[in-house]
Amino acid sequence: MAESLLTAEDVARYPVPGSNAPVGVGFSADGRWVSFLWSPEGSLRRDLFALDVSSGARRVVLGSGAGVTESNLSLEERLRRERARDLGQGVTSSSWARNGGPRLLVPQQDGLHVLDAPDFVDWLAVPARVDGVPMLDPGLSPDGSAVAFVADDELYVASLVGGGVAAVPVQVTSGARGTGLSHGLAEFVAQEEMGRSHGFWWSPDGSRLAFAEVDETHIPVYRIVHQGSDAVGPGAEEDHRYPFAGGANAVVRLGVVDAAGGDVVWCSLGSEWEYLARVDWLSADRLAVQVEDRAQSRLDLLSVDASTGASSLLLTETSDVWINLHDCFRVLSEDSFLWASEGSGFRHLEVRSSSDGSLMRSLTAGSWMVERVVAATESTVWFVATEASPLERHLYSVPVAGGPVERVTVDGGTHGAAVDGARGRFVDTWSSMTQPPVVTVRSLSSPSTVEWALLADDELDDVRLALEPPSLTTVTAADGATLDVLLYVPSGDGPFPTIVSVYGGPHVQYVLDAWSSTAAMRRQWLRSLGYLVVVADNRGSAGRGLAFEGAVRWDLGRLEVDDQAAVVTSLVERGLADPARVGINGWSYGGYLSALALAKRPDVFAAAVAGAPVTAWDGYDTHYTERYMGLPSANADGYSRSSVMAWAAGFRGRPLMLVHGLIDENVHFRHTARLVNALIRERIPYSLLLFPDERHSPRSLADRVFMEERMAAFWEQSI
Repeated sequence: MAESLLTAEDVARYPVPGSNAPVGVGFSADGRWVSFLWSPEGSLRRDLFALDVSSGARRVVLGSGAGVTESNLSLEERLRRERARDLGQGVTSSSWARNGGPRLLVPQQDGLHVLDAPDFVDWLAVPARVDGVPMLDPGLSPDGSAVAFVADDELYVASLVGGGVAAVPVQVTSGARGTGLSHGLAEFVAQEEMGRSHGFWWSPDGSRLAFAEVDETHIPVYRIVHQGSDAVGPGAEEDHRYPFAGGANAVVRLGVVDAAGGDVVWCSLGSEWEYLARVDWLSADRLAVQVEDRAQSRLDLLSVDASTGASSLLLTETSDVWINLHDCFRVLSEDSFLWASEGSGFRHLEVRSSSDGSLMRSLTAGSWMVERVVAATESTVWFVATEASPLERHLYSVPVAGGPVERVTVDGGTHGAAVDGARGRFVDTWSSMTQPPVVTVRSLSSPSTVEWALLADDELDDVRLALEPPSLTTVTAADGATLDVLLYVPSGDGPFPTIVSVYGGPHVQYVLDAWSSTAAMRRQWLRSLGYLVVVADNRGSAGRGLAFEGAVRWDLGRLEVDDQAAVVTSLVERGLADPARVGINGWSYGGYLSALALAKRPDVFAAAVAGAPVTAWDGYDTHYTERYMGLPSANADGYSRSSVMAWAAGFRGRPLMLVHGLIDENVHFRHTARLVNALIRERIPYSLLLFPDERHSPRSLADRVFMEERMAAFWEQSI
């Protein structure tokens, strides 16, 4: 195999080359300031910056100092960050008050810090521990005069009116502590699968808080032992109430309490729902609550009286495939709100009546999808969508009154945006396969003109390693479906030994015109070693509408494997892939597909590396699994044939490496252990790479380097 200039350290190091760009970008309420997180040293330890958009002056307003590190976080906070896939250190987040004075809330290791523009004097508002326990999930009131958070399963509020003086928090809920319940926290499946990371919501006037009460006491405990720890007993064990597919879910209630405390108003949301999906406020005294049934084929949007808890139905969404939750709800006026529906097969925006939920007008339509809403005023909505291409993301605008959709961003590729619609500016985070991320302040009326760059040219991340972008092609599946494919072609003449890099599951898209496609360091390293690396978005992948994604419903692992095999067959026919030397690798859902592809199609794939694989869907959680597979009792055959263990005999004569973290609380090591048992019964050898102190995604640099070295050695020996 060829000798590479890249190393395992290059592959394992974060941030990847070209990606030390500003993150966590936000506008202050008055539009004068843009805040962002950035690392001057090019690491994951970031400082907090603020840029004055009137002058372009930029300053560090809070240094990383003794900020957040992995080692000094509570278990609860480490798990919350695991749900969010957050690897940041130093200053890891900040949030502006939505209205009122320009105030920033910054969680740090010693507590909650507050900084007020223009001077940004830093003061400790609330110490890190309240009543002796760590606080979780702090959130500013809309005007910045108070902060709410959870400590020891109860909701607290601290007044910030006395600037510069640490506040005395007031406990505003009771009855959960010590019972196994929690007030104000999102349950596991809400954080991991529903995209809802919060469990409380401020009213627009700051007078009330809606909050979730979560009861998981009836869910059996799943214990994870820290097998690599020197300690034994409680300090080296974790107990999780994990809702396995077909089993019990958390019982969730929605309450409303005054910000000063008092009696709780419990909301009457009906009985035909399983999941509290989203909570928003329609006004100071009305909530907009989204609930969905267990099958995730029906979602109701309810209007709830915050004073009485009484609810009425605003609208119902149903699907023959599944409901994809979104965050497109916005209040537009006293009489209307913004909504998004996937009824056409592609998510599009609508304006609906606040009084009865009736459709007032559709704002977007076509064979493309709205990905997210960035901002909305009474007159205009700004959103990111796939209108130009499913491989690109652009910022668009549309009048609330109806009218043409206009593209705002200019350059091809992938754009993220923060919009200050009232004042006519936006921050554009742009990259492509040939362009590392650039973050600039621009005018909405003249988006081709850069007002300010958040970083000077000489501060932009130096792409130390010369990275050649992949090439883009398409493959037609047997039934005529078009599959988008990225090719990382090594130097020389083919056919090449080939490695397919796959995720393949719903809600994820790998093939994008973005710098993340180029700075995929494992793919680049393997290419430099002489492998053709292939990345294809099979049916089931996101970004191309509900029909493309929903083709795998109730039958995971069949069409995805067929599509990946079709891509390899096409590349063999083109003289690129060596048919006798094809491997496949992936992580999580990609680990599942890698193992399954090797077992089901040994005629195509010669070896596989399966990282943290789901090997049987009865061992994964309710909300994710049942969305795609239904209940085990309703789809027993589907669960059986989608299990990797059902195909274990197919591994015979094909090298398989299994990689897993032993304290993975998302995809438990049990998945890999069950597959190992099946391989032993078949007397089939396998390779096993374990990381005793890692969860679902390896965080230790040393562990990641070792993992890359072992996987590269496996490929050299196997294909």
